[in-house]
Amino acid sequence: QLQLVESGGGLVQPGGSLRLSCAASGFTLAYYGIGWFRQAPGKEREGVSCISNGGGSTNYADSVKGRFTISRDNAKNTVYLQMNSLKPEDTAVYYCAASATSMCTMTRDAMFWWGKGTLVTVSS
Repeated sequence: QLQLVESGGGLVQPGGSLRLSCAASGFTLAYYGIGWFRQAPGKEREGVSCISNGGGSTNYADSVKGRFTISRDNAKNTVYLQMNSLKPEDTAVYYCAASATSMCTMTRDAMFWWGKGTLVTVSS
């Protein structure tokens, strides 16, 4: 059964850090580009970052550039999102998704499989 499972979310103070993980089972993650998305209450789901299948291409939303870093370990079938200097506006449910291609893309319609999300709350 195909699964993407996010973990690592939680409550953190402004300025703090979290590392999210996206673990795949039932398929080989190494063939696919992976995107991280987030959805805050009352807002649309937005792309945060993406990484190509080999890790050679990455991209970030302007709102997280310089603070978030995406990486992957294909041997572990896992993609990571390191989040530093967190702000209250980063509060959201974070989802990872597998792209139907090997490329880095943050286009929601390009994703063929989604995880169920992990909640990140940035608050003092």
